[in-house]
Amino acid sequence: MKKIFLSSLMLLSMALVFTACEDDRDSNPTLVQPTTFTLNNPVNTLVDLEISTAIPFAWSQPDFGGWPAACEYQLEVSPTNEWTVSTAEADADTTGATIANFATLKSVFAGCSGDMDVVELNKALNKICMWEEDNVPAKQTVYVRCRAITNGAEPVYSNVVSLDVNPYYVDLSAEVSDEIEYWYLIGACIGDGSWGNSADGVGVSIIPMYPVYDTDGSVMPGEMQYVGYFPADQGFKLIQVPGDWTAQWGQGDGAYVKNDGGSSDIKLPADGYYRIHLNTATDELTIEPYEGTVGVYTMIGMPGNYQGWDTGANPMNAMSTVVENHDWYLKNVTYEETTLKFAADNDWAVNWGGSGFPHGQGTQDGPDIAVAAGTYHVYFNDILGTYNFVPVE
Repeated sequence: MKKIFLSSLMLLSMALVFTACEDDRDSNPTLVQPTTFTLNNPVNTLVDLEISTAIPFAWSQPDFGGWPAACEYQLEVSPTNEWTVSTAEADADTTGATIANFATLKSVFAGCSGDMDVVELNKALNKICMWEEDNVPAKQTVYVRCRAITNGAEPVYSNVVSLDVNPYYVDLSAEVSDEIEYWYLIGACIGDGSWGNSADGVGVSIIPMYPVYDTDGSVMPGEMQYVGYFPADQGFKLIQVPGDWTAQWGQGDGAYVKNDGGSSDIKLPADGYYRIHLNTATDELTIEPYEGTVGVYTMIGMPGNYQGWDTGANPMNAMSTVVENHDWYLKNVTYEETTLKFAADNDWAVNWGGSGFPHGQGTQDGPDIAVAAGTYHVYFNDILGTYNFVPVE
């Protein structure tokens, strides 16, 4: 009788546990992909861009089915109410054949309101409309929408609102070009160590350098950098064009020299991590020990909206096979418009995000990287957190 009584208690307890688990599952919301959310009409419907400082906007949070999803928001603008080609996508086409009809402004907001930078808005209008100095309209209608991004969901776009602005001409050609003058490393401790200098050798025997970024995320003109592990007395050089030795940096008479050959390989005095800094505007090369914290990873993935934010899918290839690896690549990858990050060792504990594209400075738990539709060679350095999406022509 005692055994029967205990068995009955166990069955009752199991039933209560299963019921509790079922109730718990029912109470946990499932992330639902929303179709839109509300962007409020601006208070000011006519703004003089030359004398104003900011335009305030507010919006609702997208409904992800009750899921408490943290979102990042960016405002997008168009002079035509067309949203098919972004300025980032047009910039990625080096032929100039792609014409933009909207721009995503740089400011990223965590809450449901934010101020639109009128200087950035005016530059975006000049870039899209390609105004000349004597044909800027006195008044221009601007269409605005808001983009929301959260992990595990596709980007969500709000309704479109409009306002009129008084724009002014800005000479975009006078600004610092965002086009990067890339340089590369090649040598006995680079890639496979073969010194194989070919046009398609990047990722195999050649490793790219990366732009240097200011604290606001802008590119430092003409400055390139690289951080990695270098064994003592294993030589390397810098080259400007893979497959060509014409422009290179080597070592001669105790100094780093730029020439078309004839210099010795660069060799460092001791094993360790070094930062290579090249200023292409002033032709200055410096190499110094790197004192920052360095992690060593067995894989780097590229989780994103395009594949369900799976940290183990879409692994990148390691570049270095002769020394400790910190550089990764994927070639000829095609994306529709999406967002993604870089993540280490099939986990979110170490991940990099950034607001720049097609190149940028990634940071731990940074924002999702907004990738324009296209085909790219992708390069990433896990010490610097820098990334390059190089369009495939």
